[in-house]
Amino acid sequence: MSSPDNRNPNLPDNVAQSSATGGAPHHPDKEFVRFRPLERALHATMVVSFLSLAATGMSLKFSYTPWARVLSHFLGGFQTAGYIHRFAAVCMFIVFVTHLVSLKNLRKEKYPSWTNMILGPNSMLPTLKDGREFVATMKWFLGKGPRPKYSRWTYWEKFDYFAVFWGIFIIGSTGLTLWFPITFTRILPGWCINLATIIHSDEALLATGFIFTVHFFNTHLRPEKFPMDVVIFTGQMPLAELKRDKPMEYDNLLHSGELKGKLAEPHPEVVVKMIRAFAWCALAVGFSIVIGIIYAMIFAYR
Repeated sequence: MSSPDNRNPNLPDNVAQSSATGGAPHHPDKEFVRFRPLERALHATMVVSFLSLAATGMSLKFSYTPWARVLSHFLGGFQTAGYIHRFAAVCMFIVFVTHLVSLKNLRKEKYPSWTNMILGPNSMLPTLKDGREFVATMKWFLGKGPRPKYSRWTYWEKFDYFAVFWGIFIIGSTGLTLWFPITFTRILPGWCINLATIIHSDEALLATGFIFTVHFFNTHLRPEKFPMDVVIFTGQMPLAELKRDKPMEYDNLLHSGELKGKLAEPHPEVVVKMIRAFAWCALAVGFSIVIGIIYAMIFAYR
């Protein structure tokens, strides 16, 4: 065993001891803070707005089905569903702009330049490393290699992240065109309204299907996360979970001495239960919409 003199003074005693012996730190009373309060609030708002957009949008798209008519009646009619849809869209735009502003503030706080932030080790941009991790993950799935040592962001998390940018640009721009057709047709030909209708409808269907299947699986239904991962809502995760899911990030934080400043007390149990209730409601609504979409597709070809 290493002597106390070799401990890292930047770490708590139990972390320093574990680091010196090469083991994992034990913090039964501490959790790793992964997301800031603003990030958690933005994601929660985005969840509510996206669910509202999906529910109202799909009920309008598949208005010929019984479930869409029941849902629209519950919401106050198709016209009211349209109002809810537009309000949710405004909320989504606000979330997106707020996130961009937060990125600017984050750059000022932690990074010397935009280049360092965008191209640094914690970059959200896809890199060659992500490509190698993708290949290694496929090998792991087939039993041909070990599980990759993921860092702070995995390739599927980056894909989900930039999918929002794509959705805001494509679905948001076409939605605004349909919301203000007279304004846009002052500078665009009339056929652009028809094109916007098709793009908005089909891209929204694609986004809804992706979020409520692929994203839900990656986030909640993977064996190591099942039945639910609430870290984006609580902002915190057990150290053992960090070491298992993000071993490279764990090692970097441990050896740099930054781990101490990223530990916090667990949330009260009642808070966690409320968060889980909210998440379960979101999952239930999402899966219900997927079932409704599948039914509508089958119903359309009878």
